[in-house]
Parts: sequence; C-alpha cells; structure tokens
Amino acid sequence: MLIPRYFFSGDYTEFYDYFLSKPYRRRTFQKGDMIWNIGETIRYVYYIESGIAKTFVEHEDGYHKILHFHSDGTVYPGCQNSAFKIESSIGTQALSKVETLEFTRENFYQMYQENMALNARILETYSMYINLFIYESAHQDYNNAFIKICNLLYLFSVHSPTGTPNRIDLTQQDIADILTISLVNVTNNLARLRKEKVIVSHRKRIEITDYPKLVSYCSNETLGS
Repeated sequence: MLIPRYFFSGDYTEFYDYFLSKPYRRRTFQKGDMIWNIGETIRYVYYIESGIAKTFVEHEDGYHKILHFHSDGTVYPGCQNSAFKIESSIGTQALSKVETLEFTRENFYQMYQENMALNARILETYSMYINLFIYESAHQDYNNAFIKICNLLYLFSVHSPTGTPNRIDLTQQDIADILTISLVNVTNNLARLRKEKVIVSHRKRIEITDYPKLVSYCSNETLGS
C-alpha cells in the first residue's frame, strides 16, 4: 500500500527518450534560482534531468509552506488546460544546480493527449499529490507537533533522495515550513529525539540512529501496511 510522499524522483525516467523526440529547450537553473515565480501562472513544464527543487506556497501575510520536492526523472508542474488562481501563490526554487528539458504548456498537453502511457503516469502522479494533501488535512493536522515531526522523518526515510534511508536532508527551517509549525517547536522536539538517541543532528541534515523507535512514535495512517 502506498504511503504519502513529499519527495518525488524517478517517476518519468522511462519517458526520457520520448521527451527528447519532442520540441524542447534545455534550461539550467543555478542554486537559488526560481523555476516558477510567485505571481506567475504555469507557462512551461519541466522534466528534471538532475538536481533538486522545492515547491512552496506563499500567502500574502507572509505565510510560507513547502508542499513537496522534485528531483531527477520527474515532471513538474504537470499538465492541465485550466489556469488556477492559486498558481500565482506557488513558487518552485532550485535547491541545487537543476538541469531540465523545458516544454511549452501547449506542447506538453499535446504529448499528454497522444501518449496514453504518459497520460496514465500523469494521472498517477496527480493521485500522489491528492493523497499527500488529504493525508495532511485529514490526519497530520490533528497530530501534535512531536508526532508530525516523527511522521515527516519517517516518510523522508522511505523516499530518500540520497538512497540512504537513515539520512534526512532537511534543515530545521525546512521541517517548520513543511509542517507549518514554529521553528522553536521543531527545535524542542528534535532535542527530545536527540536525547532519546533516536536521531543525531548534523548541519543541514538529520541522521536516524534508532529507526524502530522512530517508527513507534509515528501515527498508523503514516506507516501504511
């Protein structure tokens, strides 16, 4: 049974040769560059060849929430005809050097219509997004901060961008921005996990040292079956 994902990678690698056969241009974004700017609607769709990008929503009052991360072998932001107002509040930023194939929205929508395997994969990806957002609104929002953090560390360990499940490449601020809790709350709860020898903190990453104990703190809907 699938569990929620915050980190997406490798979902479209089988379509790489197909993408190369279609009109595109190569775009490289340096660390810190905006791939999709706040205030813009979707104009381009990107296949990420390498690098990591984060997508976040920003409210007019300064509220900032990380939605998810994308890396090698993924397509973002996806494919749809309609332009939604919320798009102007969403941004995607390169966390490292990101190399992409850039397609116009119109060309990618045509590819989506003509290639049924790609069509099915995009629908599956959208289902993963919906699963994540339902999980957050129906379950994660009702957990206390400590359980939320344990759930998040577990989910990132399952879908590790480094291929090393015990290594979580998140800063304390990243955790606060994903879970929309205060940085002080994150710091205090990570200190508890360190004291119990569940984790060891490093600069910009966390190492899980007692995986079974971390799992024991997670909520049932997070663990799946």
